[in-house]
Amino acid sequence: MRSTLTKSVIGALAAVLLTAGVASAADVLEAKVPFPFVVSGRSFPAGQYTIERADSNSSVFVIRGANGTAPVAAFVATRPADHHAPASDMPALQFKKSANEYKLSAVWESANEGMDVMN
Repeated sequence: MRSTLTKSVIGALAAVLLTAGVASAADVLEAKVPFPFVVSGRSFPAGQYTIERADSNSSVFVIRGANGTAPVAAFVATRPADHHAPASDMPALQFKKSANEYKLSAVWESANEGMDVMN
């Protein structure tokens, strides 16, 4: 069971490709998520998303669908991650699979800066 869960999390993490861009005051993560997912009780379809902090010192992230992807936006409350970073030094979104859905579980801005999503 634990092995299956680990494979699901790793598979979900590996499937999300992120690139870092720069906005005027904050870093913006762009992600193409190839599967539907849930965050803060809202369902998001597979698609292109941008993720950024609500402000430069905030633990709240804003996730927005790009190119008309609905829903338009959601605020995501986070806290510092209490586990190890993904294998890559690149920014990453981490998902956990439960039942038949993926839930956003963490946002990693770098190998040293990770925030767990509070549900």
